[in-house]
Amino acid sequence: MQNDKNLEDLKECFLLYDKRGDERIECSQVGEVLRALDVNPTEHEVQKIVNNIDPAGEMKRVSFEEFYPMYQNLRERHRKERSVDVDYFMECFKVFDRNGNGLIGAAELRHLLASLGDKLSDEEVDNLMVGFEDNQGQVFYEDFVRAVMNG
Repeated sequence: MQNDKNLEDLKECFLLYDKRGDERIECSQVGEVLRALDVNPTEHEVQKIVNNIDPAGEMKRVSFEEFYPMYQNLRERHRKERSVDVDYFMECFKVFDRNGNGLIGAAELRHLLASLGDKLSDEEVDNLMVGFEDNQGQVFYEDFVRAVMNG
């Protein structure tokens, strides 16, 4: 549940997109506002929301009272998905945690990031790794995963 200050902040952000001064936004702005509020929906999710708000495509304008429940729902769904993703990645890293102490070699992590899945460039790997490698050349992978997953 949002406290009153958070709710005020959310509404203030929402109203920044109100170009007519009627405390409503265009359906086409819903995705932008959600992203400004750090929810980051996919285009498919935005389209689904817009279709629910304005199924006939009549360029309906949305009030904060209509928007807020959609925001809450999507935020909560994303929070749960992120939690599942973090757990998944934690399990994956455990395979490389030979001592079971939560650490993985920084060189090994660099190699994994640069060679598996969506391969990252050396520069991208360097940017991701900043601040995670200890003086022993190890990375506490739980901190790394949580930081990467939470942006």
